[in-house]
Amino acid sequence: MPRSAKSAASPGTAGRPRRPRATVAPGFVTGMLAGLERRGHDPAPLLADAGIDLDNPALRIEVDRYAALYNRIIAELGDEGFGLFSQPVRPGSFEFLCRSMLGAATLADALERAGRFLHLVLPDLSITIHRRGDMAQLHIAETRALGERDDPARVFAFEWLLRLLHSVACWLVGRGLALEAVRFPYARPPHADDYALVYTEHSSFEAPDLEASLRANLLDLPIRRDEAALAVFLDGAPGKISMLYRRDRELVFRVRDLLRDALPTALTVTEAAASLHMSTRTLHRRLEEEGSGFRLIKDAFRRDIALSRLTKTRHSIADIAADLGYADTSAFYRAFVAWTGLAPDRFRRQVQQHADDAATPFPPDTATH
Repeated sequence: MPRSAKSAASPGTAGRPRRPRATVAPGFVTGMLAGLERRGHDPAPLLADAGIDLDNPALRIEVDRYAALYNRIIAELGDEGFGLFSQPVRPGSFEFLCRSMLGAATLADALERAGRFLHLVLPDLSITIHRRGDMAQLHIAETRALGERDDPARVFAFEWLLRLLHSVACWLVGRGLALEAVRFPYARPPHADDYALVYTEHSSFEAPDLEASLRANLLDLPIRRDEAALAVFLDGAPGKISMLYRRDRELVFRVRDLLRDALPTALTVTEAAASLHMSTRTLHRRLEEEGSGFRLIKDAFRRDIALSRLTKTRHSIADIAADLGYADTSAFYRAFVAWTGLAPDRFRRQVQQHADDAATPFPPDTATH
């Protein structure tokens, strides 16, 4: 197809395809399945219902599919803790966690209440919060060993609980709360590159317990939500808010929209700041407050479009690179290898091979004839 014809359907024009959805690495899904498999449940039907294919580890999972799987696993097990702990976290626990925090005056009070409530329904982990000068630490520790140190089930348990507490805290105060640093109690997992978007760029590993640091003055923020807001928040929860960090960061999505509308031009941070009527320094600061950065957003946005185009279209790699604003195809190749570990042409071949294998019927069984 000529460039002029295809450009009419490119992002940034009236005929552009739907906005690419945020995605997560398969590692967040395999960890979530660990408790299900421990209890002898076949995950295949749940994955199929959610439209998730884990047979091709190069493919990322759209956030809405991840949230759908999250809720399906809870329904299958009758356990909001995914079968990871010594006793089930009964359905409805998340709602009452939120209700226990809702009446607090400040975020500090709300997190204290969360710790006490979770001690009752999730005794395998303890949650405490401490102030140390101008910083505060949210501490999550095992009271009962959850498994081998780097067991995917144990890794997911810590990922899940921190993400849940952080998401609810952001919602309660009505703003993004930047985590300054997080120390995780296991080795760096294969999907740790996503931690910069989920938690913070300053993620480290091999700590004794989980410790998340944030500015102490954030603990004094007032709780801004009420019962009416909670009813809306709980619709589709807890799966709907399982990746709330992406939805709660307003400026992150405004920058994503600017990047999309500018394609195939590669928007600079200076141009983005001007479009948002703020200085470059202010844009950097506010994105940092939301736990992100311009380069992180730009890379993730380009990655999601590239994966979608390579999987769902026959556009040439050179055209995809040009549509994403790369000055030359070799720069796109380097970026794609950094994202996936594969060259884009090899990635496309793997996707196609997987599709062909799935479409090929099994040969007839002739062993008994």
